This record gives sequence, C-alpha cells and structure tokens, in this order.
Amino acid sequence: MRLPVFPLVIDVYLNGNPMTQTLSQFSFATAPRIQFGCGVLGSLVDVAGGLVGGKCLIVTDKGLIATGIVAQAEEALRSGGVEVALFSDVEADPSVATVLAAVAQAQAMGAASIIGLGGGSSLDVAKLVAYLSIGDEKIEDIYGVGQATGVRLPLILIPTTSGTGSEVTPIAIVTTASHEKMGVVAPVLLPDLALLDPDLTVGLSAPITAATGIDAMVHAIEAYASASANNNPMSRTLALEALRLLGASLLAGVKDGSNIAARSDLMLGSMLAGQAFANSPVAAVHALAYPIGGHFKIPHGLSNALVLPYVLRFNAVTSADAYADTAIAAFPDLAVLSKSERALAFCDALADLALKCGLPPRLRDVDIGQDSLALLARDAIKQTRLLVNNPRPLTEADILQIYEDAW
Repeated sequence: MRLPVFPLVIDVYLNGNPMTQTLSQFSFATAPRIQFGCGVLGSLVDVAGGLVGGKCLIVTDKGLIATGIVAQAEEALRSGGVEVALFSDVEADPSVATVLAAVAQAQAMGAASIIGLGGGSSLDVAKLVAYLSIGDEKIEDIYGVGQATGVRLPLILIPTTSGTGSEVTPIAIVTTASHEKMGVVAPVLLPDLALLDPDLTVGLSAPITAATGIDAMVHAIEAYASASANNNPMSRTLALEALRLLGASLLAGVKDGSNIAARSDLMLGSMLAGQAFANSPVAAVHALAYPIGGHFKIPHGLSNALVLPYVLRFNAVTSADAYADTAIAAFPDLAVLSKSERALAFCDALADLALKCGLPPRLRDVDIGQDSLALLARDAIKQTRLLVNNPRPLTEADILQIYEDAW
C-alpha cells in the first residue's frame, strides 16, 4: 500500500537558532555498515563476517603496497582462510582501461568479493569492478545517474586518505580516452561495509593530507548549499559536523602526521561529508575541478582547492546565508561578522587555510597556461550532472571568468 505524502515541517537548530524548513519528500542512503577505529584493519575477517568469501580481489595502487598497508590486509585475510589476489595498477584519475583490466582479473580468478583499499581512485575502481564482474553490461552503458540497476559482488571499502568519502558514496568517477571525467551514480555502488582505520592515514604526506582535507571540506560545503531537490536536513547536519571536525583538525594533521587525534577527526569528517554529498550532490567546484585533473593530471583534491574560493565568491551573490552557516562551522571566529561579511570572509579563510597547508594558490602555480583556460571552460560546461546542483546558474563565460580569476 502506498502511503499518502504530507508536507513535513522540521525544526533544524543551527547554532542555537531554529531554522524551519518545509519538506514534502527526501531520501537518504549510505553504507549499511560502518566500522571505525584505530587498528580495525587487523580484524578485517571478523568484522566482515561472511562478506569476503573464499577468493577476494584487493583493488589498490603500487604506492600503497610500498607502505606495508596492503600486506596488513593480506595477512588479515589469509589468517582467516581467504585466498587473496591483488590488482595494483590503479592510478590517479583512473582510466576506463584500468577498470576493465581489473574486471578481467576478477573474472579470471573467480573472485567472490572485492575490497577497495586506498584513496578515492582505488575505491571508485573497486565499486565498478564489483558491479561489472557480474553480467555483461559495458561501462559506457552505466554512465550517469541510476543506469546501473543490476547486482554486484560483495564489496568492502577501506580508505587510506581522508578526503573523498568514497567509502560511503554511490559514485564512481573514471577518465575516458578523451580525458573526460564520467560518473556512474547508483545505489548498488554503496559498499556492504565501510571500514575506517585512522592508523592507515598516519603515513600520509603533508601535501596529500592537505589536498584530501580540502576536498572533504568542499564536499560538505557543496552538499550544504546544493540546489538539488534532495538537499535535506540530514545532509546539512552532517555537512556542518564534518566542517567542524575538518576545520579544527586539518592544519594540525598537516603539521604533525602522527597526531592520531587529528587523523581520526579528519577521517570521520571526511566520511560525514561523503554521506552528506552522496545525498545532496556537489556542484560547480567539482565541475570546474574535473577538467583540471583530466587534462593536467592534477590530484582531485588540489584541483578543488585551486578553484574553491573563486566559485564560492561567484555563488555568494545568491547564497550568502548558506555560506554564512558553513563559515562558522569551519571557522568559529567568523561568527562575529554579519552574514554578508561572513560569506565573503569564508572564501578568504578557505584560501588562507589552503595556503597555510602548503598548497599552491593559483592555476599558474601548477603549470596551467592561461591559453588553456578556454579549453577547461568548454569541458566544465559539459558537467551538467554537477552544474545543475549549483546554487547560482553558470554560463560558459562565467566559468571562463572564474578560471581567469583563479589563474
């Protein structure tokens, strides 16, 4: 029986002030199981229960193998009687060819489960491998929202960075042969288990910690201000808590990689931001960042950081209230300012945080020539899946101007 839908009035308390919102419907989905804690990787088989099966393919990258983390996962699995194989060719901004190679290996070994272990690239590839290893669908058939409607192998995702939140999102991003980033968005890509062990991030370099941390902040900011019809109280609440954790811990984590309290807050904040934007999708910051990564192989978090203040300044014309809210979650000292002042100060504070974390501030600082900006704008305007969520509409001319400002 289908129940009638009635408008629902929810009082959301933000900094002690009620913010009443009238809603007709919203949905919220996340990973059904989350295990968080220092050292939980060693209990992988016990935590996963019967998910891993007899044969398991770990999807990861060669850099992570060198850290010894992959060996820890293999040891935990083999001690539980699981046969393990590795696919370790995942690269930054993974290509379609990489996904298909991993699928071929999973099928050849008869994998009963897939584990994604690493940064967002490894987790995204693992999602697609778990799905494409069953059935005969082609990857180009599932690009977009809701096109992947089949089944997948059991899937466990274990992040080793604090940025993408991919362990709790139904999204996988790949790069095509023409350097275009394509997304697969479907509930089936949510894992059966997300296992988060802050100890795995202790060895991250300062630049990676900084870039991934800013990436997580972007997820929370864009989720909170998203124009999506599914922007909802749960996502907004998670976004604000994510910004509180990330804003307070990012610089500490960059300065002292062994600060486990900061590492834990960064990982938790990243996950909460992932849950937020998985349900209230991201927008123009990501749309403008994707061509930067696709053409110039700039890491995704850094690509976001390079355009973040300039996109927010553009959006602040129509979204000052939203940015005023997120500003005081990330930077409590800004609460003394008026809303309009706070929104613009937020843009400056984010740029200053990225600079203090050691990230390059301008597109020119990562060897992107001014003559490439028109190409980036032409590609960014194609990211309609993301741009539709931006709180202020953008034209290609607007996008080009933002790139010019960021250059």
